[in-house]
Amino acid sequence: MTLTAPAAAPPAQERPAAPRRPVRPLRVLLHVFLGLVALGWLLPLALAVYASVRPYEETARLGYVSMPEHLTLDYYVQAWTQAELPRYYLNTLIIVVPGVVVTLFLASFAAFAIARLRVPGRKVLLIVFTAGNLLPPQVLITPLYTFYTLVPLPEWLSDSQSLYDSYLGLILIHVAFQFGFCVFVMANFMRTIPEEITEAALVDGAGVWKRYWRLTLPLCRPVLAALSTLQFTWMYNDFLWALVLMSSGDKLPVTSALNNLRGQFFTDYNLLAAGSMLVALPTLIVFQLLHKQFVAGLTLGSTKG
Repeated sequence: MTLTAPAAAPPAQERPAAPRRPVRPLRVLLHVFLGLVALGWLLPLALAVYASVRPYEETARLGYVSMPEHLTLDYYVQAWTQAELPRYYLNTLIIVVPGVVVTLFLASFAAFAIARLRVPGRKVLLIVFTAGNLLPPQVLITPLYTFYTLVPLPEWLSDSQSLYDSYLGLILIHVAFQFGFCVFVMANFMRTIPEEITEAALVDGAGVWKRYWRLTLPLCRPVLAALSTLQFTWMYNDFLWALVLMSSGDKLPVTSALNNLRGQFFTDYNLLAAGSMLVALPTLIVFQLLHKQFVAGLTLGSTKG
């Protein structure tokens, strides 16, 4: 009995290497342009962080763009206590959190009516909401100031007994100015949701509120997260309306707290830079926590034809 050796396996075919894409001059130019834009945005921030950890005497002697002799975090401790940041953080939360919640709730309901209900003139209504974002807020300063001083409020709601110099007044102006943008974004997003889902709920006897609250709104979580990030950032960073519509120093938001770091005859700009970093920190934390939902909310539905 003879044994035959097994036949050798045929050599595995090598996969052809993927062809390299040709380097296009326009693509190279685009990457260079984007890199310069990113550098232009990050350079002032990096310079502010660098200045905040150096003593002012050192930068005054050597210049801001120089090698440091020693670094310190004393300015951050000084800015936290001197500017009374904890109190101003609380003022900002009192304004921003209700402002974001009310804006998104009202905008989502209006967007649902425009995108899912047969409302007469809904396209015109959406155009009006969008056009409202083009109105510069500076042209409304004088009439709004006059209007706020004439609207009465109970004393438990406002110390000035008017809409002026009250948290409610600042919340309302933020809701009014951000409402149109949120309606526009959410209405376009809701149109990407298959109408068969709404029709099936309608056949099952679901009313308008149930179709909105139990069906449509849960599907809008990505866009709600994206708008929450944007609205929190915009309302948090507001300085104009707080300066115009409030007069009590203990009610001002945190963006106004930096004025406490400016002296009458001398301003330590390194201390001011440290205070600016502390003021900007909450927005960075919120964006870091919600950046995945933020990107997903902006890209979902973008390819619908």
